[in-house]
Amino acid sequence: MLMVGSNMTNFPVLSLHVGGEVARTKRAIIDPDNLEIIAYTLDGPIIHNDPEVGDILDLMDVREISDKGFIVDSADVFTSREDVVKLDEIMSLEFDLVGLKVVDQKGKKMGKIIDYTIDSGSFMVYQLIVQRPVMNSFLDPQLTINRSQIVEIDDFKVVIKNSTSQIKVKKTKTAEKEEEFVPNFVNPFRKPGYAEDDSSSSKTSE
Repeated sequence: MLMVGSNMTNFPVLSLHVGGEVARTKRAIIDPDNLEIIAYTLDGPIIHNDPEVGDILDLMDVREISDKGFIVDSADVFTSREDVVKLDEIMSLEFDLVGLKVVDQKGKKMGKIIDYTIDSGSFMVYQLIVQRPVMNSFLDPQLTINRSQIVEIDDFKVVIKNSTSQIKVKKTKTAEKEEEFVPNFVNPFRKPGYAEDDSSSSKTSE
């Protein structure tokens, strides 16, 4: 299933231990080498608002992703950048996908990234949602660019292949891949009678 990146900001983090919300996501931490979201910084009443204290949710610690939020065992799984070398290295880059310019290999400006979609199974960025320049926005205000079109990424721009065969005008509703969900533990956040084929998806490793 595909999820819109901006919808995952201010997303609840639910604890099985306390049976309720313990935090909300604040910012996605994206590895620019492969565009994988590896963690989120957090906010909330029990959060110190200091990533070095332990206010980061490593997605490896997420038990399940549902329409109600990320589900973890407890707030004890929250980590700090100092505890994970890779996490610290990536956060030091201060990389942010939203706002980067998009150009093709000939240098033609395609627009600016305003959002992206995520594959819920791998948490890889699947598509870039690009706002077109003013002169081009009348016919195609937004484009979706598949990750397979990306050639290069740096601090300022994303370079894509010259071919536009896989670049499409953004539709009003993001297409979703169907994904079957089979729960493997008792989830107190499900309503009574919650069906096992609900559209919520379980995060799995690639």
